[in-house]
Amino acid sequence: MSGAKLNKKHEQNMSTTVKNGKHRTNYMTLLKLMIPGLFASVLTCFPQNQAPQKMWTVVIDAGHGGKDPGALGSISKEKNINLAIALKAGEYIKQNVKNARVLYTRNNDVFVEVKERAEFANKNKADLFISIHANWASSKSVKGAETYVMGVAKDQENLEVAMKENEVILLEDDYSTKYEGFDPKSPESYIMFALMQNIFIEQSTELASKIQNQFRDRAGRVDRGVRQAGFWDLYMTTMPSVLIETGYMTNPEEEKYLVSREGQEYIASAIYRACRDYINQADRKNGISTAAAEEPTGKEKTPPEDAREDKLDGNLTFMVQIAASSARKDLRPENFKGLKDIIELSSDGIYKYAIGNFQDYPSAVDHRKKIVDKFPDSFVIAVKDNKIVPLQDVMILKNQK
Repeated sequence: MSGAKLNKKHEQNMSTTVKNGKHRTNYMTLLKLMIPGLFASVLTCFPQNQAPQKMWTVVIDAGHGGKDPGALGSISKEKNINLAIALKAGEYIKQNVKNARVLYTRNNDVFVEVKERAEFANKNKADLFISIHANWASSKSVKGAETYVMGVAKDQENLEVAMKENEVILLEDDYSTKYEGFDPKSPESYIMFALMQNIFIEQSTELASKIQNQFRDRAGRVDRGVRQAGFWDLYMTTMPSVLIETGYMTNPEEEKYLVSREGQEYIASAIYRACRDYINQADRKNGISTAAAEEPTGKEKTPPEDAREDKLDGNLTFMVQIAASSARKDLRPENFKGLKDIIELSSDGIYKYAIGNFQDYPSAVDHRKKIVDKFPDSFVIAVKDNKIVPLQDVMILKNQK
């Protein structure tokens, strides 16, 4: 899917002036064009309490694509990981946030220009823009997830990430004219981002914080925090916007997690939960009641390739997962808010901790209600032979019998 093209009049208004042979952005013209849309989006970002329940539009942007592979790992390409996570996150939102619609800047392996991604979100009057990427580092030991908001890079590391992501514009035709002389490889070009502070910085940071919290608590990721840097697509959007670096392709262990189905599901589920919490919080602030959605397991998608009945046949039990961590924890009660009889499950380098051993799903749900005050993000899982299996697959099979 590609975004709308700028019309000629808009291109003329967005043009640059030339002085001493160098491009100089006409910032006043840019501001005049963007400010009406910015303020209109601010007014709709938090709906008025006298209005009916607001329908939120969430644009999910899978970074790179087509001729642009993004970062290259030893066994995968970033563009494919980004797309898989984007589609899963979008499905979770559509299934569980009833007052949200999801649009994708791309839903297959195509090249979409950076500017078109932002224009697509603006044209569709998006309330949230979420761009999904995976990172790269010169050291194989670097790992973890980080979420960026539009701003001036405060250190060299943040600047290098922005420069790496912005380099994609070099693959576009006539990029110098389209991006008003912006050179993604030149640190001096990034000064322009300081001239126009994003008026959605507070809302963007709030969303980014929720995403990082979910990455840490829900998916057991190393939390590298909320950061600021100058990304062109975030610069041009007129709504709260974030760019997520889900992990490092250059870390062999982390790349394996990013490629795995389970890793992608946990990351997508974390993004969905953060988006859900942000929307519900905004609605509550404006006096709009929010209906509690069904808790997703992080595994809503049924596996298309497997004979599920063969894999799931046999003794199944239901447990309540209360925590996940990349570092192993001692099973002492003090590490789990006083709960005893904790069970450790391991998958793709992530340690998951659960409690209970129930023969039926309703009993597990009842037990979760007893501990939800201590572990509000806990959820029911299905386990066979000490391995977690997709809960939805289990429920489908049980309903068929």
